Amino acid sequence: MSERPFIAVTFAVLTVSDTRSLEEDKSGATLVERIKAAGHEVAQRDIVRDDIAAIRAKVNSWSQDQAIDAIITTGGTGFTGRDVTPEALEPLFEKRMEGFSALFHNISAEKIGTSTIQSRATAGLLNQTFVFVLPGSPGACRDAWDGILKDQFDYRHMPCNFVEIMPRLDEHLKRGAGQVV
Repeated sequence: MSERPFIAVTFAVLTVSDTRSLEEDKSGATLVERIKAAGHEVAQRDIVRDDIAAIRAKVNSWSQDQAIDAIITTGGTGFTGRDVTPEALEPLFEKRMEGFSALFHNISAEKIGTSTIQSRATAGLLNQTFVFVLPGSPGACRDAWDGILKDQFDYRHMPCNFVEIMPRLDEHLKRGAGQVV
């Protein structure tokens, strides 16, 4: 059996923060560095304030860009009044990825113990684009990439990975928008 080839995926990285600039954004920089080190592309990187409309507008726009396969947001997943990233994005998800949150919390608990419960990390599909909502710390971004996303976006990872299912994410659209026949 021959080894599968590497297939590069294109990402967009969005930092959600009222206080950081792109120059000061260690979490976004951590993600970009790891994505590129894994051999993937970063097509877009931006920062928006903790504002539901702004977060939705940016992520929705990127999800409609055929050149972007996955979006990773960092920031706004806590419990303070300004933390609204899950509220902004979860209602838009066509499919939720419950396993991502569970696995993220398992990995996080090994590093920070029970403090992991202060994160509302989540993920799902929007316009056939993977969207991952991560906490705003560089450590959480490293944990999510190194512990989950790096393997799932590597076509060579077995027994399964996101890359191999990407061509089939829009099957329901080709067969009548998911109508039961």
